[in-house]
Amino acid sequence: MGYWSLVDPIWEKVSIYDGPDVFLDQYSASPEASRILFAAHWCQSEINNGGFEQFFSNSTGVLAPEGVQAFRAIGMPQTAALIEAAMSAFGPSYPRDRGEREDALEAIWESAGDDEVGPFGNLDETFFKLVETENGGFDTAADGFAASNG
Repeated sequence: MGYWSLVDPIWEKVSIYDGPDVFLDQYSASPEASRILFAAHWCQSEINNGGFEQFFSNSTGVLAPEGVQAFRAIGMPQTAALIEAAMSAFGPSYPRDRGEREDALEAIWESAGDDEVGPFGNLDETFFKLVETENGGFDTAADGFAASNG
């Protein structure tokens, strides 16, 4: 069983675009295995596409805490820890609201000064490697989780 078979039924039922309250209500109303794979899929998709900067600046950033939990659940704890490390740039309270995250990102970049790789550069490269290798890589881990929980 491919992991997408569990994501597809909730793909259009869980909105990452309508703010944290709507997301959390819809997410929590979804079956557990589906929501775990939904969060893991969005995280790896966005981070692989444009790094942590893109993930946090886009609507998908609303589900970063769920992404951490999801990667732990599918057997990728190092990847989960890396996402947590990136989230720590925001301080003790992660901003789920996109506007608040954008303001915080601006401040994070300002504090990075002349650092060419930015606040997440080294984390991006590590993520790209881990998501391909830890527990057989994302697709293998997600498919295995789906087969065990579907």
